[in-house]
Amino acid sequence: MASAYQAAISAQRRPGLVHRDGGLDRSELVRLGTLAASSHNTQPWRFRLGARTIAIAPDLSRRCPVVDPDDSHLFKSLGCAAENIVQGAPAQAHRAHPTFDPATGRIEIALEPSAAAREGPLFAAIPTRQCTRLPYDGRAIPPAARAALEAAGSGTLVQTILIEDEARRRAIADLIRAGNEMQLGDPAFRKELAAWLRFNDSAALRTGDGLASRAAGHPPIPDWLARLIIGFVLSPRSQARRDALMLASTAMLAAIVAAENTPRAWVEAGRACQRLALQAAALDLRTAFVNQPIEVPSLRGELHRLLGLGDGQAMLLLRVGSGPLAPYSLRRPVATVIEAN
Repeated sequence: MASAYQAAISAQRRPGLVHRDGGLDRSELVRLGTLAASSHNTQPWRFRLGARTIAIAPDLSRRCPVVDPDDSHLFKSLGCAAENIVQGAPAQAHRAHPTFDPATGRIEIALEPSAAAREGPLFAAIPTRQCTRLPYDGRAIPPAARAALEAAGSGTLVQTILIEDEARRRAIADLIRAGNEMQLGDPAFRKELAAWLRFNDSAALRTGDGLASRAAGHPPIPDWLARLIIGFVLSPRSQARRDALMLASTAMLAAIVAAENTPRAWVEAGRACQRLALQAAALDLRTAFVNQPIEVPSLRGELHRLLGLGDGQAMLLLRVGSGPLAPYSLRRPVATVIEAN
C-alpha cells in the first residue's frame, strides 16, 4: 500500500507544465489549484471551466461547522487555491485576474493571453509546498528571507506580521496551548476532527483528503485500532507536549492579518497565506498552521493585543522555520472536483 500511496503522490505532485504556444490547459491549472492548503485538508472547492475562465465555488458538504462555524477557513482555502492558479497561469502564457463575488461565494478567475507572461519562483514551489507538521531545526531565518516572506504575505486588505521576539512567542504559545485544551476538551470538536483523520494509507487513498498519519510523522495503524485509541490520540495533554516541541523548534511565527472580517477579506487572506507558504517553499523553509488562538473566540482578543492590531483581524497563524520535508498528503482526482457545465 505504501507504493500505491507514493505513486499517487508522484502523479499529483509532478512539476507544473510550461508551454508558450498560446494554448490553455485549464485542467492543469485546476490540478495546481488542488495542491493548495485547506483546513484539515478538506479541499472544500469545486471548479467550473469556461473558455477563458475558471470559477472556484465552495463545497459546503466539506465544511467544518465546529472549528469553522462562519466558514472563514473555508473561504481562506478557496483563496489559497485561487492563488495557485494565479501563479500557474503565466507558465501557459496567460495572466489570471481573480475577483470574488460575495453574492455567490465564488471566485471568478479570468485568464488573459499574454506573450510576455513568465512564471516566477512561486510557480515552481506549488508542487513542493506542504504544511509540515514536524519539528523544525530552530535555525534563524536570514533578513533577506524574512523580507521576502513579509512581502509575499501582504496584499489587498491583508498584511503579514512576523513574530520573532521570545516574549511574544512565549505568550502566543500559551494561547495555542490554551486553545488546544479548549478544543480537545470539546466532544463535538474531537468528533469533527476525528472524521478527517486518516490513520493508514488505505484510508488516505480511499478518500484522497484529510490528515494522513504519515504526513504528521505517525506510523500507520489499522482503522479498528484507531477507533480504540482515538481518545488517547486526541488528548489535550499529548497535544500540548507535541505543540511545545514544535514551537520550541520554530524560528518565528507569521500572522496573516486583515483590515476587515468579511468573506472578501477571508479570500484575500487565503491568497496571501498561499503566497507566503510558496515563498517559504521556494526558500527551502517550512510552514504549518497553529490557528488555535484564532479559532477559539475567547482567545482572539488577547492575540490581537499581542499583535497590536487595533481594529485589525487575525486571519491565520503559522509557524515558519527550516527543517526536513514530511511525507505529502493526498488530493482528490482533478476530475472529481470539476463541475459539469
